[in-house]
Amino acid sequence: MTFEEIKALDQKYYMNTFGERTPLCFVKGEGINLTDVNGETYKDFFAGIAVSSLGHGHPRMVRELKEQVENLLHVSNVYYIESQARLAQMLVENTCADRVFFANTGAEANEGAIKLAKKYFSNQGKEKYKIVTLKNSFHGRTLATVAATGQEKYQKPYRPLLEKFVHIEANDCAALENAVDDQTAAIMIELIQGESGVHPMNREFVDLAVRLCKERDMLLIVDEVQTGVGRTGKLFAYEQYGIEPDIFTMAKGLGGGVPIGAFGAKERVASAFVPGDHGTTFGGNPLSTRAGCVVMDELVNHGLLDHAAEAGTYFGRKLLELQSDKIAEIRGVGLMRGVEFKEEIAKDVAAAMMERHYLVGAVGTRVLRLVPPLVVTDEDIDTFIENLEEVLK
Repeated sequence: MTFEEIKALDQKYYMNTFGERTPLCFVKGEGINLTDVNGETYKDFFAGIAVSSLGHGHPRMVRELKEQVENLLHVSNVYYIESQARLAQMLVENTCADRVFFANTGAEANEGAIKLAKKYFSNQGKEKYKIVTLKNSFHGRTLATVAATGQEKYQKPYRPLLEKFVHIEANDCAALENAVDDQTAAIMIELIQGESGVHPMNREFVDLAVRLCKERDMLLIVDEVQTGVGRTGKLFAYEQYGIEPDIFTMAKGLGGGVPIGAFGAKERVASAFVPGDHGTTFGGNPLSTRAGCVVMDELVNHGLLDHAAEAGTYFGRKLLELQSDKIAEIRGVGLMRGVEFKEEIAKDVAAAMMERHYLVGAVGTRVLRLVPPLVVTDEDIDTFIENLEEVLK
């Protein structure tokens, strides 16, 4: 099909939740390259919103998924699933979790984490149901995760929202202390807010959250949907802060492009779930967990995590060397970076980069979100920086 034929079908039959999409349709990928229906190739510094951790067309991923498709796509969680058990083992052995549960998306992972926190205190007969989250956060699009998300634009059409979520400003220690009380079950945070423009939490704020949870009998939930699976140069961003959450969630990069979500928890918390408390039809199926096993093995046992850390450090340094009076701030860690401009030019810059065949994300009107595949090379970064610098001139 031609691009115009595809666009016409989309506009006629698909619910208009994405508005006017970027006028590209891709049919093939290799490494950080994406090729569209017209045969034009683009350098991907967006990775499907931090999803394509191994890049596109990764030879091992292709080989193993082909094998899995030929053998078995789906059974049910009524039965044991080898790749599900293997991936659970890999996650537990390489994180602070003692147990994991697999879902299909980041929103489902966060929904499950919220349910687990509430069930944990319900089992103890405690009236603890409030969850403190941050303004400008993003936790998903289900009704519970929209309520957890601290952004009015996502919440307004769906009021009344599920209770009881309390939203405070990020990095505001006084507000955090004032927000918790005897009915607070958990503090739920992204250590780096992605959707609002790559805003890291400062160490003082994170340390306070940890201390309050210990002192006030609360759980710390860390949303690692975007920051996890090597994105920051560590397997999970909580390692950057030297903490261990009670529950943490993941998705995006875990499947390298195959939909999967998960949440992990300490044993004392995870044991709150008993048979019948939670479930899923598709979550943890043979295909998605096989993809997860490939990603985790490449990260942990084949040097990808070390490469991502080195590439992320290099990327950050090269961004800071950018010479432009249009830049207000450069933020982020590893291969998760935000470039904020002094003026509302982010969408224009993104469009100009697309004309040069580079794909980036624009957050609002002032911020570029840069989350390339973890396989990105220094050479890829150099040419990207050269093009961005020329665009800004």
